[in-house]
Amino acid sequence: MSKILEEYFRPGTEEHALLEQVDLGRLPCHVAVIMDGNGRWAKARGLGRVEGHAAGAESVHEIVEAGARLGIEFLTLFAFSRENWKRPRQEVRRLWQLLKDFIKKEDKLLVENDLRLRIIGRKEDIPAPVLRELERVEAETRSNRRMTVVVALNYGGRAELVDAARRILENGRIRPGDLNEDVFARYLDTAGLPDPDLLIRTSGELRVSNFLLWQIAYSEIWITPVLWPDFRRRHLLEAVIDYQRRDRRFGDIQSASKGAS
Repeated sequence: MSKILEEYFRPGTEEHALLEQVDLGRLPCHVAVIMDGNGRWAKARGLGRVEGHAAGAESVHEIVEAGARLGIEFLTLFAFSRENWKRPRQEVRRLWQLLKDFIKKEDKLLVENDLRLRIIGRKEDIPAPVLRELERVEAETRSNRRMTVVVALNYGGRAELVDAARRILENGRIRPGDLNEDVFARYLDTAGLPDPDLLIRTSGELRVSNFLLWQIAYSEIWITPVLWPDFRRRHLLEAVIDYQRRDRRFGDIQSASKGAS
């Protein structure tokens, strides 16, 4: 086991025992996370919802580091949906401020650890000061290759599909007979990214919440009752272990690893 893993998942800990069950040669390439439960976490502690979001930022930091150390290539985090604008104005304002502060705090971590930031969603509605910070860090990390951290902001799966169709129409050079799934995928926000192998949802809710509707067609879904502010590296390991126990057939009668007969 590499030093970079041993120093983070220390021998003798629960995390290290879980790590020993992980086949590092069969990691999911792309993990997507619906980070849910910040509000309920705060309410259970008599705190305001904003405190729950601030606590959730600590989980983001830990999961990004754990994912990078494991060797996961792509990590997509659902941070702000288009539906989240319906929340109280003060909460929405604080959410964007928290994001701006987090990006300013973590930009050096991304740069120094060869992590790339990529934003998906309708950027035009993101508050200008926040968008400037996001685009600055996107530019600074564009050539980084260790892991790509994709953050979905002002994002909705249905809106993404509509936007992709609009781009195809605006292109004007694609004939109906030439349109297939591969061509369509090139017009999605996630163009160039592999589809998620594993989708994690916290807080125990049994829905996908309009997240990556096209991309998760064959994703393995792992749901935990743990609220997002309590989600830690051991939970990520549990999700990966469960993922590796599954038989992924993609509609075939045999697993993809065995191939079709």
